[in-house]
Amino acid sequence: MPSLPPCAELHLHIEGTLEPDLVFTLAARNGITLPYADAADLAARYAFSDLQSFLDLYYATMDVLRTEEDFADMTRAYLRRAAAAGVRHAEIMMDPQAHLARGIPLKTCVDGVASALATSETEFGISTLLIAAFLRDRPAAEALVVLRDLIAMKAPIVGIGLDSAEVGYPPSLFAEVYDVARAAGLRCVAHAGEEGPPSYVWEALDVLRVDRIDHGIRCLEDEALVERLVGDRVPLTVCPLSNVRLRAVTGLADHPLPRMLERGLNVSVNSDDPAYFGGYVDDNLAAVEEVFGFGPGDLALLASNSVRSAFLGQARRDLLLGEIEAWRTTRSPSPM
Repeated sequence: MPSLPPCAELHLHIEGTLEPDLVFTLAARNGITLPYADAADLAARYAFSDLQSFLDLYYATMDVLRTEEDFADMTRAYLRRAAAAGVRHAEIMMDPQAHLARGIPLKTCVDGVASALATSETEFGISTLLIAAFLRDRPAAEALVVLRDLIAMKAPIVGIGLDSAEVGYPPSLFAEVYDVARAAGLRCVAHAGEEGPPSYVWEALDVLRVDRIDHGIRCLEDEALVERLVGDRVPLTVCPLSNVRLRAVTGLADHPLPRMLERGLNVSVNSDDPAYFGGYVDDNLAAVEEVFGFGPGDLALLASNSVRSAFLGQARRDLLLGEIEAWRTTRSPSPM
């Protein structure tokens, strides 16, 4: 039995899975000269002072993604690693605007990722869904155009998200985008309360009417917000190693995850941009297990929260919850 439980991953940016070796492979394929000596030199740049310093490198390295094959290879590389991490269901975000801005057609990036996801369950044992995330530091009007194009092309997306630089870009700017998405039957998630204040979480809930909050770690600063999140069982997709790398917390020991669980918040653990932040979901779970002394019951709770918070059909949800319970039973000490 694996040392960590099977789980769902709900907060994963596919562009954030570009490992240095793959960056160099795709650059060679596409005739791109990179400003790094080699993969080790690039990996050494993965030290960030804040969210913006990460985003600068993130957008630079994704320039190697040019063809459907590139997007498919990146996605399969993640799925292969996720399977080894015990991921059984993944809801994967992609940033179409970041590729459109580089002159890559919408169909190229969507079809490339979707082609790999179409066989994810048979190839890797992972059911998958695709979420189109919009860049909050670009105009909301642009996001609306892209959303309408995705709907018109019948892109295989289950929902929309909101990511990139948070401070200064409150969720309410994107109210119309989310109204259109809901009218089209799409699920809604949004980053809020990572670097931004608790008020951004309120806006995501009340203006965007999201199904899930990505991050949300600053909710503990607002008692009324905590009570709302607990009462409504709003899922919070927390990314501990990401929060440390981006200096949202000073160190993992200072992360609010234990307090969030103590308050009864519906928290799951995810990897965010694992190539850049030092770990996939199993690395995140192993880290919180070690630092916080989490036992099998705690890890099973986090995994169960991830499955219950996913946009899954009931049969698949029940299957995965059963796998988690089987893991917990074998890992927990037998009663005397």
